[in-house]
Amino acid sequence: MSQALQIGVTGGIGSGKSMVCRLFSCLDIPVYSADSRAKWLTNHDPVIREKITALLGPQAYNESGIYNTAYVASLVFNNETLLKELNAIIHPVVMSDTESWVYQHSDSPYVIKEAAIMNAAGDKNTLDYVIVVEAPVSLRISRILSRDNRSEKEIRAIIERQVSDEKRREIADFTIINDETTALIPQVMKLHRSFISGKNAG
Repeated sequence: MSQALQIGVTGGIGSGKSMVCRLFSCLDIPVYSADSRAKWLTNHDPVIREKITALLGPQAYNESGIYNTAYVASLVFNNETLLKELNAIIHPVVMSDTESWVYQHSDSPYVIKEAAIMNAAGDKNTLDYVIVVEAPVSLRISRILSRDNRSEKEIRAIIERQVSDEKRREIADFTIINDETTALIPQVMKLHRSFISGKNAG
């Protein structure tokens, strides 16, 4: 059984990468959301729970047993060492989970991996190509304001902390413009046809 092509999709907050992934999903392409899956595993994987509690204390999970994101963020926000230790607990489990998921979808022509943070294809990952989703900052801010309970100041601070558009372009094999002016579906369909033919050619 040959392995499916692995396509990464990334972009800054509010860029619309999840919308792009939904379009691929409508084409019956499996989508793995690394960030959502990491949250699920952090809440449900017993090994992760045990190690995080040992690292950050019992307050890392609330009384209902749910990961205390605000508390953990307050500890690691300005503590690079602690953040690295936390990531060293979560990332290997997510990587193993991803590998199992890819194997389960080996019969697909290609699969999509969505993540906010991503390296170039082949750089410490198993990706064949990376798609970067872009949108103007002003539009990204308005999207987040309409969906999240955050102030514009908070949103701009998040954008400042994230990788810049320039840095993302350096890892992009393909770019999708999601500015609500450029048609989105034709861009996705063009890539879909390319990935399908590439798989068949291989």
